[in-house]
Amino acid sequence: MEGACPGKRIPPEINDNDPKGIQFCSILDLKISDENGLISILDDKKLKVEGSDWAILCLVAASSFDGPLTNPLDSKKDLTAEAVHALKSIQNLSYPELYAHHLSDYQNLFQRVSLKLRKSSSSPSAMGYASLATSEPSSFTDLCNKGNESGKISTADRIKSFAIDEDPFLVELLFQFGRYLLISCSRPGTQVANLQGIWNKDVAPKWDSTPHLNINLEMNYWPCLPCNLAECHEALFDFLSSLSVNGSKTAEVNYGARGWVVHHKTDIWAKSSPVSGDVVWAMWAMGGAWLCTHLWEHYKYTMDKEFLRNKAYPLLEGCALFLLDWLIEGPDGYLETNPSTSPEHDFIAPDGRLASVSYSTTMDMAIIKEVFSGVVAAAEVLGYTNSDLVNKVQKAQTRLRPIKIAMDGSIMEWVGTRFQRSRDATSSSFSPFWPVSGTHNNFGTHS
Repeated sequence: MEGACPGKRIPPEINDNDPKGIQFCSILDLKISDENGLISILDDKKLKVEGSDWAILCLVAASSFDGPLTNPLDSKKDLTAEAVHALKSIQNLSYPELYAHHLSDYQNLFQRVSLKLRKSSSSPSAMGYASLATSEPSSFTDLCNKGNESGKISTADRIKSFAIDEDPFLVELLFQFGRYLLISCSRPGTQVANLQGIWNKDVAPKWDSTPHLNINLEMNYWPCLPCNLAECHEALFDFLSSLSVNGSKTAEVNYGARGWVVHHKTDIWAKSSPVSGDVVWAMWAMGGAWLCTHLWEHYKYTMDKEFLRNKAYPLLEGCALFLLDWLIEGPDGYLETNPSTSPEHDFIAPDGRLASVSYSTTMDMAIIKEVFSGVVAAAEVLGYTNSDLVNKVQKAQTRLRPIKIAMDGSIMEWVGTRFQRSRDATSSSFSPFWPVSGTHNNFGTHS
Protein backbone atom coordinates (compact mmCIF):
# COMPACT_ATOMS: atom_id res chain seq x y z
CA MET A 1 0.00 0.00 0.00
CA GLU A 2 1.32 3.41 -0.97
CA GLY A 3 -0.13 6.78 -0.15
CA ALA A 4 0.32 10.26 1.28
CA CYS A 5 -0.86 12.12 4.31
CA PRO A 6 -2.64 15.43 3.64
CA GLY A 7 -0.35 18.43 3.67
CA LYS A 8 -2.70 20.26 6.00
CA ARG A 9 -4.48 18.72 8.95
CA ILE A 10 -6.64 21.70 9.97
CA PRO A 11 -9.29 21.86 8.64
CA PRO A 12 -9.38 18.07 8.35
CA GLU A 13 -11.18 18.04 4.99
CA ILE A 14 -8.84 17.05 2.18
CA ASN A 15 -8.63 19.39 -0.80
CA ASP A 16 -7.14 18.21 -4.09
CA ASN A 17 -5.15 21.44 -4.27
CA ASP A 18 -3.51 20.90 -0.88
CA PRO A 19 0.16 19.99 -0.95
CA LYS A 20 1.03 16.40 -0.13
CA GLY A 21 2.42 15.61 3.28
CA ILE A 22 4.41 12.58 4.38
CA GLN A 23 4.52 9.79 1.75
CA PHE A 24 4.37 6.21 2.98
CA CYS A 25 4.69 2.62 1.82
CA SER A 26 3.69 -0.50 3.70
CA ILE A 27 3.91 -4.19 2.82
CA LEU A 28 1.96 -7.02 4.42
CA ASP A 29 3.46 -10.49 4.24
CA LEU A 30 1.40 -13.59 5.01
CA LYS A 31 2.85 -17.07 5.56
CA ILE A 32 0.88 -20.23 6.32
CA SER A 33 1.81 -23.84 7.03
CA ASP A 34 3.29 -25.71 4.08
CA GLU A 35 1.32 -28.92 4.49
CA ASN A 36 -2.13 -27.48 4.02
CA GLY A 37 -4.09 -24.28 3.86
CA LEU A 38 -5.67 -21.98 1.34
CA ILE A 39 -5.40 -18.20 0.95
CA SER A 40 -8.13 -16.32 -0.92
CA ILE A 41 -8.91 -12.65 -1.50
CA LEU A 42 -12.41 -11.32 -0.80
CA ASP A 43 -13.67 -8.21 -2.61
CA ASP A 44 -10.09 -6.94 -3.04
CA LYS A 45 -10.27 -5.93 0.63
CA LYS A 46 -9.81 -9.01 2.80
CA LEU A 47 -7.53 -12.02 3.08
CA LYS A 48 -9.10 -15.32 4.03
CA VAL A 49 -7.04 -18.23 5.39
CA GLU A 50 -8.65 -21.67 5.51
CA GLY A 51 -7.46 -25.09 6.63
CA SER A 52 -4.07 -23.93 7.85
CA ASP A 53 -2.31 -25.03 11.04
CA TRP A 54 -0.81 -21.58 11.54
CA ALA A 55 -0.43 -18.16 9.93
CA ILE A 56 2.13 -15.40 10.44
CA LEU A 57 1.45 -11.84 9.34
CA CYS A 58 4.39 -9.41 9.12
CA LEU A 59 3.78 -5.72 8.45
CA VAL A 60 6.61 -3.37 7.52
CA ALA A 61 6.43 0.31 6.61
CA ALA A 62 8.54 3.25 5.52
CA SER A 63 7.82 6.96 5.22
CA SER A 64 9.36 10.08 3.72
CA PHE A 65 9.75 11.65 7.16
CA ASP A 66 13.43 12.59 7.26
CA GLY A 67 13.63 14.50 10.50
CA PRO A 68 11.84 17.57 11.86
CA LEU A 69 13.90 20.02 9.82
CA THR A 70 13.33 18.45 6.37
CA ASN A 71 10.23 18.93 4.25
CA PRO A 72 9.00 15.39 3.45
CA LEU A 73 8.52 16.41 -0.17
CA ASP A 74 12.28 17.05 -0.33
CA SER A 75 13.14 13.60 1.01
CA LYS A 76 15.30 11.44 -1.26
CA LYS A 77 14.29 8.19 0.44
CA ASP A 78 13.17 5.24 -1.69
CA LEU A 79 10.23 4.10 0.38
CA THR A 80 9.45 0.90 -1.51
CA ALA A 81 13.09 -0.19 -1.35
CA GLU A 82 13.23 0.53 2.38
CA ALA A 83 10.06 -1.44 3.06
CA VAL A 84 11.22 -4.39 0.95
CA HIS A 85 14.59 -4.40 2.70
CA ALA A 86 12.89 -4.41 6.10
CA LEU A 87 10.68 -7.32 5.07
CA LYS A 88 13.59 -9.35 3.69
CA SER A 89 15.42 -8.98 6.99
CA ILE A 90 12.68 -10.91 8.82
CA GLN A 91 10.98 -12.90 6.09
CA ASN A 92 12.88 -16.13 6.69
CA LEU A 93 12.54 -16.04 10.48
CA SER A 94 10.14 -18.45 12.12
CA TYR A 95 7.55 -17.30 14.63
CA PRO A 96 9.59 -18.65 17.59
CA GLU A 97 12.62 -16.72 16.29
CA LEU A 98 10.64 -13.49 15.90
CA TYR A 99 9.12 -13.90 19.35
CA ALA A 100 12.48 -14.69 20.95
CA HIS A 101 13.94 -11.54 19.39
CA HIS A 102 11.08 -9.48 20.79
CA LEU A 103 11.47 -10.95 24.26
CA SER A 104 15.22 -10.38 24.28
CA ASP A 105 14.86 -6.79 23.11
CA TYR A 106 12.15 -5.93 25.64
CA GLN A 107 13.29 -7.88 28.69
CA ASN A 108 16.83 -6.56 28.41
CA LEU A 109 15.34 -3.26 29.52
CA PHE A 110 12.34 -4.36 31.56
CA GLN A 111 14.24 -6.72 33.86
CA ARG A 112 16.66 -4.08 35.09
CA VAL A 113 14.52 -3.09 38.05
CA SER A 114 11.64 -4.43 40.07
CA LEU A 115 9.43 -2.93 42.75
CA LYS A 116 7.94 -4.74 45.72
CA LEU A 117 5.48 -3.02 48.05
CA ARG A 118 3.82 -4.35 51.15
CA LYS A 119 1.07 -3.21 53.43
CA SER A 120 1.93 -1.77 56.82
CA SER A 121 1.90 -4.35 59.58
CA SER A 122 0.02 -1.92 61.82
CA SER A 123 -2.79 -1.21 59.39
CA PRO A 124 -4.16 -3.69 56.85
CA SER A 125 -5.24 -0.91 54.51
CA ALA A 126 -2.22 1.39 54.78
CA MET A 127 0.62 1.40 52.29
CA GLY A 128 3.97 0.23 53.53
CA TYR A 129 7.46 1.06 52.39
CA ALA A 130 8.78 0.46 48.89
CA SER A 131 11.90 -1.59 48.40
CA LEU A 132 13.82 -2.30 45.23
CA ALA A 133 14.25 -6.03 44.87
CA THR A 134 17.27 -7.72 43.36
CA SER A 135 15.28 -10.56 41.83
CA GLU A 136 14.07 -10.34 38.25
CA PRO A 137 10.46 -9.16 37.82
CA SER A 138 7.70 -11.49 36.75
CA SER A 139 6.18 -11.44 33.31
CA PHE A 140 3.77 -8.59 32.64
CA THR A 141 0.86 -11.03 32.73
CA ASP A 142 1.92 -12.19 36.17
CA LEU A 143 2.18 -8.57 37.29
CA CYS A 144 -1.38 -7.90 36.12
CA ASN A 145 -2.66 -10.81 38.18
CA LYS A 146 -0.44 -10.25 41.23
CA GLY A 147 -2.54 -9.96 44.36
CA ASN A 148 -5.43 -11.25 42.28
CA GLU A 149 -4.72 -14.96 42.16
CA SER A 150 -8.27 -15.84 41.20
CA GLY A 151 -7.91 -13.72 38.07
CA LYS A 152 -11.58 -12.71 38.32
CA ILE A 153 -11.19 -9.09 39.48
CA SER A 154 -10.81 -6.62 36.65
CA THR A 155 -8.29 -3.80 36.76
CA ALA A 156 -11.18 -1.33 36.69
CA ASP A 157 -12.67 -2.92 39.83
CA ARG A 158 -9.26 -2.87 41.53
CA ILE A 159 -8.99 0.85 40.86
CA LYS A 160 -12.47 1.47 42.29
CA SER A 161 -11.70 -0.49 45.46
CA PHE A 162 -8.40 1.32 46.00
CA ALA A 163 -10.20 4.11 47.87
CA ILE A 164 -11.01 1.71 50.70
CA ASP A 165 -8.23 -0.84 50.28
CA GLU A 166 -4.89 0.60 49.15
CA ASP A 167 -3.74 -2.48 47.29
CA PRO A 168 0.07 -2.26 46.98
CA PHE A 169 0.06 -4.70 44.07
CA LEU A 170 -2.00 -2.25 42.03
CA VAL A 171 0.63 0.43 42.71
CA GLU A 172 3.30 -2.01 41.55
CA LEU A 173 1.31 -2.64 38.39
CA LEU A 174 1.00 1.08 37.66
CA PHE A 175 4.76 1.49 38.11
CA GLN A 176 5.45 -1.38 35.72
CA PHE A 177 2.87 -0.09 33.24
CA GLY A 178 4.70 3.25 33.10
CA ARG A 179 7.95 1.46 32.30
CA TYR A 180 6.21 -0.62 29.64
CA LEU A 181 4.92 2.51 27.90
CA LEU A 182 8.32 4.21 27.84
CA ILE A 183 10.24 1.10 26.75
CA SER A 184 7.76 0.45 23.96
CA CYS A 185 7.63 3.92 22.41
CA SER A 186 10.94 5.71 23.03
CA ARG A 187 14.14 4.13 21.73
CA PRO A 188 17.22 5.48 19.95
CA GLY A 189 16.09 6.70 16.53
CA THR A 190 12.36 6.89 17.32
CA GLN A 191 10.15 9.88 17.93
CA VAL A 192 9.61 11.14 21.47
CA ALA A 193 6.85 9.78 23.67
CA ASN A 194 3.91 12.10 22.97
CA LEU A 195 0.45 12.24 24.50
CA GLN A 196 -1.23 9.12 23.09
CA GLY A 197 2.07 7.76 21.81
CA ILE A 198 2.25 4.95 19.28
CA TRP A 199 -1.14 3.78 20.54
CA ASN A 200 -3.00 6.73 18.97
CA LYS A 201 -5.81 5.47 16.74
CA ASP A 202 -7.23 8.76 15.42
CA VAL A 203 -6.39 10.89 12.39
CA ALA A 204 -7.34 13.99 14.38
CA PRO A 205 -6.65 12.97 18.00
CA LYS A 206 -7.38 14.98 21.11
CA TRP A 207 -4.74 17.63 21.82
CA ASP A 208 -3.23 16.64 18.44
CA SER A 209 -1.38 13.80 20.21
CA THR A 210 1.61 16.15 20.28
CA PRO A 211 4.29 16.55 22.92
CA HIS A 212 3.14 19.10 25.51
CA LEU A 213 6.01 20.69 27.39
CA ASN A 214 4.18 22.11 30.40
CA ILE A 215 4.49 18.74 32.13
CA ASN A 216 3.49 15.86 29.85
CA LEU A 217 6.72 15.36 27.92
CA GLU A 218 8.91 15.85 30.99
CA MET A 219 6.78 13.46 33.02
CA ASN A 220 6.95 10.77 30.32
CA TYR A 221 10.71 10.68 30.78
CA TRP A 222 11.00 10.94 34.56
CA PRO A 223 11.23 7.12 34.90
CA CYS A 224 14.25 6.92 32.55
CA LEU A 225 17.09 7.33 35.00
CA PRO A 226 15.68 5.96 38.28
CA CYS A 227 14.56 2.88 36.34
CA ASN A 228 17.89 2.41 34.53
CA LEU A 229 16.49 3.15 31.07
CA ALA A 230 19.07 5.68 29.89
CA GLU A 231 18.74 4.46 26.28
CA CYS A 232 15.12 5.58 26.24
CA HIS A 233 16.33 9.13 26.88
CA GLU A 234 18.12 9.39 23.53
CA ALA A 235 15.01 10.17 21.48
CA LEU A 236 14.28 13.11 23.78
CA PHE A 237 17.77 14.57 23.41
CA ASP A 238 17.73 14.21 19.63
CA PHE A 239 14.40 16.02 19.60
CA LEU A 240 15.84 18.72 21.86
CA SER A 241 18.56 19.37 19.29
CA SER A 242 15.91 20.01 16.63
CA LEU A 243 13.90 22.17 19.01
CA SER A 244 16.98 24.31 19.65
CA VAL A 245 17.37 25.01 15.91
CA ASN A 246 13.79 26.21 15.47
CA GLY A 247 13.82 27.74 18.95
CA SER A 248 16.73 30.02 18.09
CA LYS A 249 14.61 31.56 15.32
CA THR A 250 11.68 32.01 17.73
CA ALA A 251 13.93 33.64 20.32
CA GLU A 252 15.23 36.12 17.76
CA VAL A 253 11.97 36.87 15.95
CA ASN A 254 9.55 36.90 18.88
CA TYR A 255 11.76 38.30 21.62
CA GLY A 256 14.92 39.76 20.10
CA ALA A 257 16.84 37.40 22.33
CA ARG A 258 19.85 35.13 22.00
CA GLY A 259 19.81 31.38 22.54
CA TRP A 260 16.69 29.31 21.95
CA VAL A 261 13.20 29.02 23.41
CA VAL A 262 10.28 26.61 23.18
CA HIS A 263 6.75 27.13 24.47
CA HIS A 264 4.13 24.78 25.85
CA LYS A 265 3.31 22.71 22.75
CA THR A 266 5.44 21.27 20.00
CA ASP A 267 4.97 18.62 17.30
CA ILE A 268 6.85 16.19 15.05
CA TRP A 269 8.30 19.22 13.21
CA ALA A 270 9.83 20.60 16.43
CA LYS A 271 7.54 23.63 16.61
CA SER A 272 8.96 26.19 19.04
CA SER A 273 6.70 29.25 18.77
CA PRO A 274 3.60 29.83 20.91
CA VAL A 275 0.24 28.52 19.76
CA SER A 276 -2.92 30.60 19.76
CA GLY A 277 -5.33 30.02 22.61
CA ASP A 278 -5.98 30.73 26.25
CA VAL A 279 -3.11 32.62 27.84
CA VAL A 280 -3.26 30.34 30.88
CA TRP A 281 -1.31 27.78 28.87
CA ALA A 282 -0.32 29.42 25.58
CA MET A 283 1.99 32.17 26.88
CA TRP A 284 4.76 30.23 28.57
CA ALA A 285 8.38 30.45 27.47
CA MET A 286 9.82 27.85 29.84
CA GLY A 287 9.12 24.65 27.86
CA GLY A 288 12.63 24.25 26.48
CA ALA A 289 14.21 25.20 29.79
CA TRP A 290 12.25 22.56 31.70
CA LEU A 291 13.30 19.91 29.19
CA CYS A 292 16.92 20.99 29.63
CA THR A 293 16.86 19.89 33.25
CA HIS A 294 16.90 16.32 31.89
CA LEU A 295 20.33 16.94 30.37
CA TRP A 296 22.26 17.53 33.58
CA GLU A 297 20.27 14.82 35.33
CA HIS A 298 21.28 12.36 32.61
CA TYR A 299 24.94 13.16 33.17
CA LYS A 300 24.61 12.77 36.95
CA TYR A 301 23.32 9.24 36.48
CA THR A 302 25.58 8.12 33.62
CA MET A 303 28.72 10.24 34.21
CA ASP A 304 29.09 10.30 30.42
CA LYS A 305 31.44 13.23 29.86
CA GLU A 306 31.27 12.96 26.07
CA PHE A 307 27.49 13.30 26.23
CA LEU A 308 27.90 16.30 28.53
CA ARG A 309 30.42 17.99 26.25
CA ASN A 310 28.91 17.26 22.83
CA LYS A 311 25.17 17.11 23.47
CA ALA A 312 24.12 18.48 26.84
CA TYR A 313 26.29 21.56 27.35
CA PRO A 314 25.61 23.20 23.95
CA LEU A 315 21.88 22.86 24.58
CA LEU A 316 22.19 24.16 28.15
CA GLU A 317 24.33 27.03 26.91
CA GLY A 318 21.76 28.15 24.35
CA CYS A 319 18.95 27.80 26.87
CA ALA A 320 20.84 29.88 29.45
CA LEU A 321 21.50 32.62 26.90
CA PHE A 322 17.79 32.99 26.30
CA LEU A 323 16.99 33.00 30.02
CA LEU A 324 19.58 35.72 30.65
CA ASP A 325 17.95 37.87 27.98
CA TRP A 326 14.44 37.00 29.18
CA LEU A 327 15.12 38.15 32.75
CA ILE A 328 14.59 41.84 33.51
CA GLU A 329 15.26 43.88 36.62
CA GLY A 330 12.21 44.48 38.78
CA PRO A 331 11.41 47.42 41.08
CA ASP A 332 13.06 45.79 44.10
CA GLY A 333 16.25 44.79 42.28
CA TYR A 334 15.47 41.13 41.67
CA LEU A 335 15.77 39.63 38.21
CA GLU A 336 12.25 38.78 37.13
CA THR A 337 10.33 37.01 34.38
CA ASN A 338 7.59 39.29 33.12
CA PRO A 339 5.03 38.43 31.86
CA SER A 340 4.83 35.09 33.64
CA THR A 341 2.29 32.33 33.99
CA SER A 342 2.08 29.05 35.86
CA PRO A 343 0.95 26.42 33.35
CA GLU A 344 -2.82 26.00 33.44
CA HIS A 345 -3.19 27.65 36.85
CA ASP A 346 -5.18 30.74 37.84
CA PHE A 347 -5.29 33.14 40.75
CA ILE A 348 -7.95 35.56 41.99
CA ALA A 349 -7.15 39.12 40.96
CA PRO A 350 -7.90 42.14 43.19
CA ASP A 351 -11.19 42.67 41.33
CA GLY A 352 -12.28 39.13 42.27
CA ARG A 353 -11.96 37.67 38.79
CA LEU A 354 -9.74 34.76 37.73
CA ALA A 355 -6.44 35.80 36.16
CA SER A 356 -3.35 33.95 35.05
CA VAL A 357 -0.70 36.50 34.01
CA SER A 358 1.66 37.75 36.69
CA TYR A 359 5.43 38.03 37.02
CA SER A 360 8.12 35.68 38.35
CA THR A 361 5.93 32.71 39.18
CA THR A 362 7.61 30.11 41.34
CA MET A 363 7.37 27.74 38.36
CA ASP A 364 9.51 30.10 36.27
CA MET A 365 12.00 30.76 39.03
CA ALA A 366 12.43 27.10 39.97
CA ILE A 367 13.13 26.07 36.37
CA ILE A 368 15.58 28.93 35.80
CA LYS A 369 17.44 28.15 39.02
CA GLU A 370 17.76 24.50 38.07
CA VAL A 371 19.01 25.30 34.55
CA PHE A 372 21.53 27.83 35.86
CA SER A 373 22.76 25.35 38.46
CA GLY A 374 23.17 22.74 35.74
CA VAL A 375 25.16 25.14 33.55
CA VAL A 376 27.54 26.03 36.39
CA ALA A 377 27.99 22.41 37.47
CA ALA A 378 28.54 21.20 33.89
CA ALA A 379 31.07 23.98 33.31
CA GLU A 380 33.05 22.81 36.33
CA VAL A 381 33.20 19.27 34.94
CA LEU A 382 34.24 20.45 31.48
CA GLY A 383 36.63 23.20 32.58
CA TYR A 384 34.54 26.08 31.26
CA THR A 385 34.24 27.96 34.56
CA ASN A 386 35.96 31.11 33.29
CA SER A 387 33.67 31.58 30.30
CA ASP A 388 31.68 34.78 29.90
CA LEU A 389 28.41 32.82 29.97
CA VAL A 390 29.19 31.10 33.26
CA ASN A 391 30.22 34.38 34.87
CA LYS A 392 26.93 36.00 33.83
CA VAL A 393 24.92 33.01 35.00
CA GLN A 394 26.62 33.08 38.40
CA LYS A 395 25.91 36.80 38.81
CA ALA A 396 22.29 36.25 37.82
CA GLN A 397 21.88 33.37 40.29
CA THR A 398 22.36 35.71 43.26
CA ARG A 399 19.68 38.08 41.99
CA LEU A 400 16.85 35.68 41.20
CA ARG A 401 13.70 36.18 43.20
CA PRO A 402 13.66 33.78 46.16
CA ILE A 403 10.80 31.39 46.74
CA LYS A 404 8.18 32.65 49.20
CA ILE A 405 6.70 30.46 51.91
CA ALA A 406 3.13 30.99 53.12
CA MET A 407 2.06 31.12 56.76
CA ASP A 408 0.93 27.50 56.57
CA GLY A 409 4.34 26.42 55.28
CA SER A 410 3.33 25.85 51.69
CA ILE A 411 5.24 27.23 48.72
CA MET A 412 3.65 30.32 47.17
CA GLU A 413 3.28 30.21 43.40
CA TRP A 414 2.29 33.87 42.91
CA VAL A 415 4.80 36.46 44.08
CA GLY A 416 2.26 39.15 44.95
CA THR A 417 0.32 37.01 47.43
CA ARG A 418 0.27 38.54 50.91
CA PHE A 419 -1.87 35.85 52.47
CA GLN A 420 -2.59 32.28 51.55
CA ARG A 421 -6.01 32.14 49.89
CA SER A 422 -8.54 29.90 51.58
CA ARG A 423 -9.90 26.88 49.73
CA ASP A 424 -13.35 28.40 49.29
CA ALA A 425 -11.74 31.50 47.75
CA THR A 426 -13.93 33.82 49.81
CA SER A 427 -11.03 36.01 50.87
CA SER A 428 -7.70 36.89 49.34
CA SER A 429 -5.18 39.67 49.16
CA PHE A 430 -3.38 39.51 45.85
CA SER A 431 -1.25 42.06 44.11
CA PRO A 432 0.65 40.01 41.56
CA PHE A 433 1.19 42.86 39.11
CA TRP A 434 3.73 45.40 38.11
CA PRO A 435 3.99 47.02 34.68
CA VAL A 436 5.05 44.58 31.98
CA SER A 437 7.70 46.95 30.63
CA GLY A 438 10.91 46.41 32.59
CA THR A 439 14.24 48.12 33.01
CA HIS A 440 16.83 47.24 30.38
CA ASN A 441 20.08 45.89 31.77
CA ASN A 442 22.87 43.56 30.79
CA PHE A 443 20.68 40.58 31.74
CA GLY A 444 17.60 41.51 29.71
CA THR A 445 16.97 42.76 26.21
CA HIS A 446 13.17 42.89 26.11
CA SER A 447 10.52 45.09 27.62
